[in-house]
Amino acid sequence: MLRFKRVLLAVFVLLLALVVVAFVLENQQAASLSFLGWTTAEFPVSVFVTLALIAGLAVGPALSLLLGRNRSGLKS
Repeated sequence: MLRFKRVLLAVFVLLLALVVVAFVLENQQAASLSFLGWTTAEFPVSVFVTLALIAGLAVGPALSLLLGRNRSGLKS
């Protein structure tokens, strides 16, 4: 059973990598972002989307931990 889980995990990771590579190859158009007077250099669209994903993956759990600690602290 453990071997089956490892094979299944390997297949999932390979499929995920294939999807990421396809996304990057399909989004090579150059773009620059401008926000409140700040402008970035031109990068492919996939770079901005990937950075937004990484930021969301970092900020979401961090906020969840902070809000969870506040709620548990209020209950005690």
